[in-house]
Amino acid sequence: MSHPITYKGLTRAASMISVVVAFVLVGIKVWAWLATGSIALLTSASDGLVDVLASIVTLIGVRYAGRPADKGHRYGHGKAEAVAAFVQALLLGGAGLVLGGQSIARLINPQPLAELGFGIWVIIASSLAAAGLVLMQTYVVKKTGSTAIAADRAHYVTDVAVNIAVLLALVFENQFGWTRSDSVGALLISLYMIWNAKGMAVDALKQLLDRELDVEDRKRVKAAVLGCPGVSGVHDIRTRNGGDRVFVEFHLEVEGHLTVDVGHDIGDAAEAAVRLLFTAADVTAHLEPAGIDDERLDNSLV
Repeated sequence: MSHPITYKGLTRAASMISVVVAFVLVGIKVWAWLATGSIALLTSASDGLVDVLASIVTLIGVRYAGRPADKGHRYGHGKAEAVAAFVQALLLGGAGLVLGGQSIARLINPQPLAELGFGIWVIIASSLAAAGLVLMQTYVVKKTGSTAIAADRAHYVTDVAVNIAVLLALVFENQFGWTRSDSVGALLISLYMIWNAKGMAVDALKQLLDRELDVEDRKRVKAAVLGCPGVSGVHDIRTRNGGDRVFVEFHLEVEGHLTVDVGHDIGDAAEAAVRLLFTAADVTAHLEPAGIDDERLDNSLV
C-alpha cells in the first residue's frame, strides 16, 4: 500500500520543481534576448516558454492521474499522463516549426548582435540549471516509471542541447565574427525540437492506443505464470500501460478435476508472481480447465 504514496509524492514534487525552474529560466532568457538581439537566444527563450506550458500541463496530468479509481474510471486515471505527454509534444513541435521559419529568415538577412558576453554567461547558467533538473527527473522516472515526468524530462534534455547550441553560436559570433552562426544554431535547435516532439508523441500514443508491452516483458509474464505450481498452461496474454501501472490479463490453465478453491489459489499465486515483475501492476487471471477447446484470442491475432 506504500507505493501510491511514494509515486504521487515523487511525481508531484518533480512537477512543481519543473514549473518553478521553467519560469525562472524563461525570464532570464527573455532578458538576455532583449539585451543581445540573438535569434538563437529567442529560440531558447521560446523553448523555455514551451517548457513552462508543458510543465503546467504535466502538473495537471500528474495530479489527475493520481486520483484513485472511481465508478466512472475503474481502471484509474493513469492515462492522463499520456495525454499530458502528447500535449507537450504538440507544443514542442509547433514551437519548432515557428522558430525554424524565423531562423531561416534571419539566415537570409543576418543582423549584428550586442552584449554577447552577457548572453554567453546567461546560457552557461541556464545549462547548469537544466542539467540539474534532468538529473532529478531521471531519478523520479527510474523510481516511478511516470510517462508525464519522462516527457517533461525530454523537454529539459532538449533544453540542455538547445543551450549548448546557443552557446556555440554566440561564441563563434563573438570570437570569429560569423554573423550567420546565430541563425544556423537556431535552425538546428528548431529541427531538434521537431524531432524530439515526434518521439514524444509516438511514445504517448503507444499508451493511449493500448499498445502491448514489449516482447521481453510478455515473455517474463509467461515465464512467471508457468513457473507457479499447478499451472498447466497460459494463453491469451493481454497487456497495456496505464500510466501509473501496467495492466496484465491472461487465461490460466489448470487441471479440470481441481476444486474451485484450489484453482483460485493457483490463480492468486500466478497473479502475485506477475505483480512482482513490475513497479505497479493490476493483474487478472481467468481460470480454465487444461485442454478445453474454445475460441482463443491468440488464434485470431494477425
